[in-house]
Amino acid sequence: MKRDGTPPALECRGLHKRYGERIVLSSLDFTLAPGEYVAVMGESGVGKSTLLNLIAGLDHADGGELLIDGVAMSGLDDDAATLLRRQKLGFIFQAFHILPHLTLEQNVALPLLLNRLPLARAAELLAAVGLGGRGADFPRQLSGGELQRVAMARALAHRPRLLLADEPTGNLDPDTAHDVLRLLREEIKASGASAIMVTHSHAAAASADRVLLLTRDGLHPAAAGAAA
Repeated sequence: MKRDGTPPALECRGLHKRYGERIVLSSLDFTLAPGEYVAVMGESGVGKSTLLNLIAGLDHADGGELLIDGVAMSGLDDDAATLLRRQKLGFIFQAFHILPHLTLEQNVALPLLLNRLPLARAAELLAAVGLGGRGADFPRQLSGGELQRVAMARALAHRPRLLLADEPTGNLDPDTAHDVLRLLREEIKASGASAIMVTHSHAAAASADRVLLLTRDGLHPAAAGAAA
């Protein structure tokens, strides 16, 4: 906890996850400071997406403790945990997951609607990611890079405490990825959110404040030129 009493955005204490006999995460400890933007790299299958899924509540740990904004998730029932994640988390997926039957503005407004917040911010966020005036368009009218911008706007709409991004540029060409990463960093810093990005891309990782390497031994500062 900071001296001003602000808790870390995220704490993982001895986090453990296994699938059958295969141990994916073992006694993982990690703290994400308020406003910090971290990239996590590592070999395929080492547990990067599993870590994000545990934080997001899409999967459950077999041991250890997870605290979001100072609140221990193990102390909450399912409804309270769902509410906390809805209010505190934003998630950007590699495959975008934009709902095709909704307009762009309706897609971005979803977390605002769920959290009973003013819907006007949806148009503001679309403008911030370079899609101002296109709120009435449908996802089928957009390129991959534009869809990822919509996903960013949706994830940030409700001003989450913690943003999770799973390979956010994995489906984009290098030039588009560069633009998306620039916008992502700008919006993270402007909103004051903390963020974890899982990526295989060194270019994407370079946009973060620090880069960590996930191995079987836990999370460690990535050495220059470390293999992803």
